[in-house]
Amino acid sequence: MDYNTIERAKELSITVIRQAGLIAKEKFDNFNEISMKDQHGDVVTEVDYLAEKIIINAIQEAFPDHQIHSEEAGSIGQENDWLWLIDPLDGTNNFAIGLPIFTTSITLMYQREPVLGVIYEPLTDRLFVSVIGQGSYCNERPLQVRSNPTLLKGNIGWIQGHVVQNDSRATKLRQHIDLKFKRMMRLWAPTLQWCMLAKGDIDGIVLYNSEGDDLYSGLLMVQEAGGVVIDFEGNPFKGMNEQPYLIACHPDHKEDLLAIVREGLSYQHLESGSFRAR
Repeated sequence: MDYNTIERAKELSITVIRQAGLIAKEKFDNFNEISMKDQHGDVVTEVDYLAEKIIINAIQEAFPDHQIHSEEAGSIGQENDWLWLIDPLDGTNNFAIGLPIFTTSITLMYQREPVLGVIYEPLTDRLFVSVIGQGSYCNERPLQVRSNPTLLKGNIGWIQGHVVQNDSRATKLRQHIDLKFKRMMRLWAPTLQWCMLAKGDIDGIVLYNSEGDDLYSGLLMVQEAGGVVIDFEGNPFKGMNEQPYLIACHPDHKEDLLAIVREGLSYQHLESGSFRAR
């Protein structure tokens, strides 16, 4: 792994993500174009495309051999050890209805593992940066996941994929978590929830079948802030998975949160292999 490449990528990402975020900030509550994206009710706005173009053009100019996958543009370039994942507006539905909860996310993967994550929240001017082996930072302040001695009085983030919708297992688990903890949060801006966990603002995340271009920047952010990420069978999560089922938290809470998730799923789905990593 070339750490010089990662450092160059970090500097580029910080520059272009601020440029993309400025567009989102200027057009918040002031955009013109919106359209339905798919049958699940997701939407796309002009800001998604404008921000995406800025980021893709900069990456292509600086790293012409790297592959890119972006939320709207799809795959660009040949398969490569280096893969950029871009979500130009994570939380588009929030943005579209005037809810100020959205970010821009850039991830660099090396051989299917995240090595750089940059997430920008333009309305608060919070820049989250994580590099493998170097920790996670918010506006240059180090981040650390929190151990909560009263976990059941804590806040747990819930993230689910658009394809999940009315999946009965997801509904059952979501309700179980909602009853077990003080608050179950659903922001519909996953990268922000990952940053909140890395920052110590929430106590855990349960993710149900939600990959996408916004996953791995946040995952690295939490791991580099001292958190653990495991699947529903308790195994450390590695690589990429098109249908991930994940738990993330402080290491102190791994077994407790895993037990609660298993309780919510009533074990039968685990025993049948429904959530076995592929």
